[in-house]
Amino acid sequence: MTDLTNLGIAQLRDGFTKKDFTALEVAEATQAAIRNANSELNAFITITNDEAFTGAKKADERLAKGDATAMTGIPVGVKDLFCTKGVLTTAASHILEGFTPEYESAITQKLWDAGAVLPGKTNLDEFAMGSANITSHYGNVVNPWRAADGKDRVPGGSSGGSAAAVAAGLVPAALGTDTGGSIRQPASFCGIVGVKPTYGRCSRWGTIAFASSLDQAGVFARSVEDAAIAQQTISGYDKMDSTSANRPAEDFASMVGKDVKGLKVGIPKEYRMDGMPAEIDALWQQGAKWLQEQGAEIIDISLPHTSYALPTYYIIAPAECSSNLARYDGVRYGLRVMEKGDSLIDMYEKTRAAGFGDEVKRRIMIGTYVLSAGYYDAYYKKAQRVITLIAQDFAKAYEQVDVILTPTAPSAAFAIGEKQDDPIAMYLNDIFTVPASLAGLPGISVPAGLDSKGLPLGLQILAPAFDEMTMFKAAGVLEQAAQFNAKPAKVAA
Repeated sequence: MTDLTNLGIAQLRDGFTKKDFTALEVAEATQAAIRNANSELNAFITITNDEAFTGAKKADERLAKGDATAMTGIPVGVKDLFCTKGVLTTAASHILEGFTPEYESAITQKLWDAGAVLPGKTNLDEFAMGSANITSHYGNVVNPWRAADGKDRVPGGSSGGSAAAVAAGLVPAALGTDTGGSIRQPASFCGIVGVKPTYGRCSRWGTIAFASSLDQAGVFARSVEDAAIAQQTISGYDKMDSTSANRPAEDFASMVGKDVKGLKVGIPKEYRMDGMPAEIDALWQQGAKWLQEQGAEIIDISLPHTSYALPTYYIIAPAECSSNLARYDGVRYGLRVMEKGDSLIDMYEKTRAAGFGDEVKRRIMIGTYVLSAGYYDAYYKKAQRVITLIAQDFAKAYEQVDVILTPTAPSAAFAIGEKQDDPIAMYLNDIFTVPASLAGLPGISVPAGLDSKGLPLGLQILAPAFDEMTMFKAAGVLEQAAQFNAKPAKVAA
């Protein structure tokens, strides 16, 4: 790994200030690293050299004038679910082939306004539907971590391209979206930090929708401090998004390094599930011990409706997906499949049949079923009531504790193809992340150890709504105690 691609956001910021290197030099090193590694990792769908070098030159001008931000000159990989003006945006789906937006998403615009640089658009599960980044029309992403058996591992999903790119040292930070765990789970699988903020903390405008009541933008980085800097940059109110909370971005990074004396940490008994690997339970206990040694108080709590979270999610998310994906019909943009003499209905059917992959079709069909006449009350409305109960569980728990500590995922990264033919086994990867998503709460995954095969494992900290400050404080202490410094086998050269 070269020195420049090895540096995080805070280190790059300090280097720019000291004039140790320029933003253009960082961009050149970044683009070279991506070109060298992408044929093996497939982390990027589109590599944007022109945009990277243009952005870096503008960043150097800002740095010279002294009006730079903490993100000026920082390369940030962008999950290809965020619309980027003039740059191909695919959602990793054949149905959006050739789609180049005429507008910029609110989240990416915040980055460019801060002086960040676009190195490319990262790969993902098609329309963010998956837990392993194997459903992309552009091929699966390979986790840069490799176990002793030599098998390629999944990076997690859906934001697997962003996670793999950060873990491999291709970029210091990347954007993801988290609907049911799509930032936190890949962060755990790839041994990096992943943040899902409170629902409403970040604008969804210009982000291609999967499940509108759950989707939330967040960040990947290699340290808690870097993640806090990036998350602060993309947070804040947006009048273009009706679900955006009218709250200013807070100085999340200021909480990293503060102590947790007196902090009450909840351990939910329902997260100890049958069949959970002993090493994950042991790491969870170790995480609680680390926090306790730093002055936190460990308290056993109950989240009694946890077992209903996953089935509830797989009613709500497909239902909203069914509605959101109805717009892809071959009429306005993207793929169109039509033969001479075809009717409009023929075009709809052929375009959607050819444009969507199997997992997306599966979720559209599930969603359409639960929204259909006769089943709406039995499934969708009932699931909404369960969400209320799950949110109440968390609210009651936060009357006793300040944050909650859990494992991030029920396993380390598994081999590519291992669970491909079993959708239920794949869905179970989100079992520890989905409850907070349904309740709209913020969560962060912090790398905390390795399993017996040498693959990374993460611990998750959940906080009350809009209390990312406490979440980052606890995460910083957990990171310092874990001292996770292992590196994957496949890194930027």
